[in-house]
Amino acid sequence: MAAATAGRALLLVVAVTAALLHSTEVGAVPVYTGAPQNRYTEFIRRSCSSTLYPSLCYTSLAGYASAIAQDPTLLARVAANVSLARVRSVTSHVSSLCRTASARRMDARTASALEDCEDSLGDATDLTKQAAAELGLLATAEGPEVAWRVSNAQTWMSAALTNEDTCTDGFAEVAPGTAASAGVGGAAPGWAVKADVCRRVRRAKQYTSNALALVNSLVGTNR
Repeated sequence: MAAATAGRALLLVVAVTAALLHSTEVGAVPVYTGAPQNRYTEFIRRSCSSTLYPSLCYTSLAGYASAIAQDPTLLARVAANVSLARVRSVTSHVSSLCRTASARRMDARTASALEDCEDSLGDATDLTKQAAAELGLLATAEGPEVAWRVSNAQTWMSAALTNEDTCTDGFAEVAPGTAASAGVGGAAPGWAVKADVCRRVRRAKQYTSNALALVNSLVGTNR
C-alpha cells in the first residue's frame, strides 16, 4: 500500500510539473492527459461540491483524476499547484504592464496601483508555492505532524487569497472612465488597465479559494 501511494504521488508530481512547464496559453490551466476512471472523477466532483466554485474546481482538476485516484491529500496538492500556475500567469501579466507603464503613458495612480499589485501577487505566488510544498510533505507525515502541516498549508493559502484581494483593492482610487476618454493622446486609460487586471485576479482568486477549501477538508485527517 505504501509503495502504491508513493508511486501515485510520484506520478502526480511528474504530471503536474510537466503540464505546468508546457502550458503555452497565458492564463490557461493545463491538465494531465491520462484516462481517468469514473470513480476517480466522481470523487473529484464530490470533493469539489464543498468549494465556492464547484464547476471550476471540477473542470480544473478532473484531468488529473488518474493520478489523484481517491486521495484527498493529493487532490488538495494538485489544486494548490493549479492555483499556483494561475497566479503566476497573472503576476507575469501585471509585471509586463509595469515594465511598459511609461511607454503606455499610464497615469501615476494606475502605475502605482500596478506596482503594488505586482508585489502583492508576488507574495501570493510564494505563499501558494509554500502551501503546495507543505502538502507534498504530508505523504510521509504521521501523528501530530499531519495537523501541523495542514494548518501551515491553510495559513499560507489563506494569506495568498488576502494578497490577491490587496492587489484589487489597490485599484479602488482608479476612477472608471468612458469610451470617449479611452486612449486620449495615445495614453492607456487607467480604467481599462484596472478592469483587465481585476478581472484576471478575480479569476485567480477563484482557484485559490477552491484550493483553500480542499485544504480545509483535510482538517482532522489521521495517518
